[in-house]
Parts: sequence; structure tokens; C-alpha cells
Amino acid sequence: MQSTTLITSRERLREASVTVETYLLRSLALEAWQTFFASRSLATDTPALEALHNAYGGNAKAMEIISGAITQDFDGDVDTYWQDNQDDLFIERDLEDLVKEQFERLQAHNLDAYNLLCRMGCYRYQDVPTVPVEGLFCLMWDVPEKEHKRVVKVLRDRSLVEFSDHNYWLHPVIRAEAIHILRSRQDWEETNEKAARFWTISTPKISTVQDALIAFESYFHYLSIFNFNAACGVILMRRTSKYEWYASDGGELLYNITRRFGFPRKTINAINSVIQEVENDFSSAALWLGLSIFYVITGDLCQSIDEAKKAANLIERIELSKSTTRIVEEGSYIHPSNKAKVAPKVFLERVKLASLMTEALCHIYLLNLEVAQSVLEEVISLEILPENEGFYTEAKFSLCLLLSEYKRDELKTSMVDEVEGTLRNDEALLGEWCRGYGFLFMGETRRNLGNLGTALDLYKKAIASSEESGYRQIQARAMTGLAQIFRIREEFEKALSYHSEAERILDSIEAKCDLAESHLQLGLTYREMKNIDRSNSNIQRAIELFSEMKAPKQVERVKKEIKKSDV
Repeated sequence: MQSTTLITSRERLREASVTVETYLLRSLALEAWQTFFASRSLATDTPALEALHNAYGGNAKAMEIISGAITQDFDGDVDTYWQDNQDDLFIERDLEDLVKEQFERLQAHNLDAYNLLCRMGCYRYQDVPTVPVEGLFCLMWDVPEKEHKRVVKVLRDRSLVEFSDHNYWLHPVIRAEAIHILRSRQDWEETNEKAARFWTISTPKISTVQDALIAFESYFHYLSIFNFNAACGVILMRRTSKYEWYASDGGELLYNITRRFGFPRKTINAINSVIQEVENDFSSAALWLGLSIFYVITGDLCQSIDEAKKAANLIERIELSKSTTRIVEEGSYIHPSNKAKVAPKVFLERVKLASLMTEALCHIYLLNLEVAQSVLEEVISLEILPENEGFYTEAKFSLCLLLSEYKRDELKTSMVDEVEGTLRNDEALLGEWCRGYGFLFMGETRRNLGNLGTALDLYKKAIASSEESGYRQIQARAMTGLAQIFRIREEFEKALSYHSEAERILDSIEAKCDLAESHLQLGLTYREMKNIDRSNSNIQRAIELFSEMKAPKQVERVKKEIKKSDV
């Protein structure tokens, strides 16, 4: 008589005399949870159920325990249960005891595997949801290298880690217990330091958004152990760059990379968490400057001006003594594994000039035009080091745009031609951001002057530059400019296509200033098309965004544009 014996176990069976075919039970899908909850007359059409499923990784035992608790203690109210308990995955004692029992059993039978499991709790599994096996090996510094794979296999065989294609992660409940234990151990700091170094080594060059997210993981490890200087070092670390401008500096700063890829809020939060704790004035100045730049993107313009002034004031207070010169030359304001090649005086001047330019840009957005013009003319009048001459061009193309919009009689053709010539012929002097914005601003200048053909060409160059460099904000703003040209030419379908793509990009990168302008221009396009309802909704959105930015002059400008359009 033939028969089949089915044995369920949390661990792989190890019996030499018996042939066992292992069938791994993966996490249950959301649909399975919904079916189970429905069988117990519990709500299945609530976001709380999906949140529970995600929090517990679809675990079948957790599903059983939690559904019982909801029925018995919460009168079947799934939403209330999740709202009350979402911050404590171990609120159910049965679940907590089950997990603790697994940890205790592992500790008793294989201490190396137990240590690894606890140390794996240091990884966040959020922006970077999995860790390559090398990220596990680096946590076994006290285990012979030849044993590393065996230790990992122990965790796999006991179903204590999730894995796929040499990448690993912890079930949320297992991770909660692992990090709870790890925080009370002596190896808490060393574990995070090893993990941070692993992520750093993994990203010598950043080419994609995912690369940037991986690089940022080091920051969170240092922050968790209150090593603020090291966390700052991650943000200011220079990495290999394909762009000549950054290559000559020793690489591109991580926070500049996140600006290209569109992580403003993430970077702002990261900088704000360390800036008051950093001991090095050079680092602080670079961070204040970074904050001011990112606040421009998010539309916090007054805040941006404040941070820019803090950076400039700090630079003025720094004395280039032997000690401060050594700090810069040793690369203390960046990550020590990739030191800056920028001379101290070049760095100091660069931060000061960038602060002034950021302040000018804020005033342009706020329509404080006299102030903006004064700052730009101040930059142009300065005696600038050869390494920083790109700021001359940046100030001049910003001034061209400002004058073309509000003081056209003061704008000289020779200045416009000079700036365009520099953009086209002297690329080596300009960074990717400066060149991209240069084409953009000069495109807007030419549009204001009525030179639509030239403007169209410059916008296309801005888009080509942004696609090469990854500055999506430049790309989106240039698309808004193209949409305006096609609106003027009454090619409305083309205009709407560019409007739509610009809005999508700007919304995804949280570029509030340019998003507000995008809504205004889209509203004007719909007005030209006699679609008043869609026009009004976009105009209203533009007013809301400008109001959030505390830019009353922009709100008044929107109202004037509408009146002019309706004439």
C-alpha cells in the first residue's frame, strides 16, 4: 500500500535515513487574507487589511492570530485594530512568544546564525528592500570566511530569512525582534558601521535612482548610532562622475546627485537631522548651501534665503588658518574615501557664490525683482577665481531672463549674444546644471523677446542637456516653455502634450515653484482653447501653490494674466 505523509515544520527536516521532499510555503497573497477574513465575517474592502498584510508579510500564522484578536477584542473592526496597533507588531502575545521561541532556539543551537540574524535587523528594507548576500557576509566579522555561506544556509533552512536570487530580507516581525535584541547588545554600533561601509563600497559610482538610494542607506546606519559627522560624510561624499565639471573636483557630492534624480524632501530631512550636530564649519557651510538649494525646489523660498545667508555668513567667518586648510585638504568635509581636489579658497568662494545665486533665484520666483537684480549684478561685479568663472555666466543668463520679462529696455542684445555664445562654445567652463539652466533661461529670454524660433532651439538644447545630466526639473521647465510656444502658434495638441509631461515630472520631484507655473500656463492654454472649466481648475491650482509658497506677487500676476487673456 502506497501512502504520503505530510509534515508541517518551520525548519527543514534533517534525517539521513528518510528521503524528504521539501515544499516551501510562501507568504500568502492579499487575496488569501481577504478570503480568510471574509470567512470570519470581517471587512475585506478596507485599506487597513492591506496594511496588516504588508506589515506581517502575508504570514499565515499572523493572519490567524490577528483575525481572532479583531473578532474577540475589537468587535470585528479591522480599521480600529490597525489604527490602535500599527506601531506594535508584537501586540498579540501569541505572536510575540512564537517569534521569541524561534530566536531562543536558534541561539541555543547555532550562535553564529543567531548573531547574524540579530545583526540583519540593522538593515531597513525600505528604499532598498533587499540586501545582497555580501551584505550578510560583512556582518560576520567574527566568523571565519569559509563558514559564511553555511551560516546563511542555517537561516534559510529554518525559514528565518526571506531570499530570492542571492538577495535577502527579513519578515517585518522577525526584523522587529532582531533589531530589538541588537539595540541592547555591544555590537550595535559596530554592526551599523559595517553595514554603512558595505553600502558605501557598493556604490563607487551612481548612475541610476536605485544607485542613489543604495548610497543613501549608509546615512541611516550612521544616524542610528548618532555618528552625525559620519552621516554628514555620506551626504557630502564625492563619487566618480562621468561629468567633467565634477571629475575635476574629485567627484560629485551625493546631495547633488539626489538633486538631479529628484529627492528634495528626503535630502532636506537628512540634512536637517545632522546639521546642528556637525563639528566642521566647512561641512556645515556645504550643508546650509544644500538646504537652500533644495528649499528652492520645494517652494520654501523664504527658508531657502535664510539658509543661503547662513552658508554665506559662515564662510565669511571661517579663517583660512593652517588648521582649516588642513581640514579641507584632508577631505574632512566629505567622505574620507574620496577626497576633494578643490583648493580651500576655491571651495569657500564657490559656496559664497552659490549662496548668492540661490538667493537671487528665490527673489526671482517671489518677483522681488529689484532685489534679485541687485544680487545678480553683485555677482557679476566680483573678481572671481578662474575655477569658478561659470558663476559669471549663471548670473548673466539669470539677469537676461529677469530683464527680458520686466525691464526689456535695459537688456542689451550684446549681452544676450555673449551668454548664448558662452553656452554653445565654452562647455568646459560650465557644470551640467549651469549649462542646462543656461539654455533654459536663454530660451525663456528669447521667447519674451519674440524670437520664437531661437527660443524653440534653446529649449530643445535644454531638454537634451537635462536628459544627459539627469536634471529632470530643467527638462520639465523647458517642456512648459515649448508648450507656451506651441500655444502661441495655436498648435494646441502639441502644447497639451508638453504640458502633461512637464506636470507629471514636476509633481514627481516635488518642484513646487515650477509646478505652479506649469499649472498657470496650462490654464492659459485651455483658455485659448475656450475650455474654461479646465482652465479655471488649473488657474486655481496655480494660485494655491503660489499661496503655499508665500508668494503674493505671483498670485497677483496670475490674476493679471487671466484678465489679460480674457480681453
